[in-house]
Amino acid sequence: MVILLLPLIFAVVVYFTWRGRAVRECRWRADSSRDKGSLRMYHCVSCGAEAYTATNGPPETCKKGVGGKGL
Repeated sequence: MVILLLPLIFAVVVYFTWRGRAVRECRWRADSSRDKGSLRMYHCVSCGAEAYTATNGPPETCKKGVGGKGL
C-alpha cells in the first residue's frame, strides 16, 4: 500500500512546485528612490519590467507586455 502512495505523493508535490513557479514569474524589488507620492515603484529582476502600485506589496502579475523597459 505504501509503495503505491509514494509515487502519488511525489507527483502531487512536483505539480504544486511547478504550479507555484509558473504563476510567479517575476521577482519584484522595491525602488523607493522613484516613488511618486502614494505610488510605490517596483522593478522585476527576472524580466526587467517596471510598475507602480498603490497596494501593499509588489504587483501580483507580470507587467512585461504592458510597456516600459519590460518590452
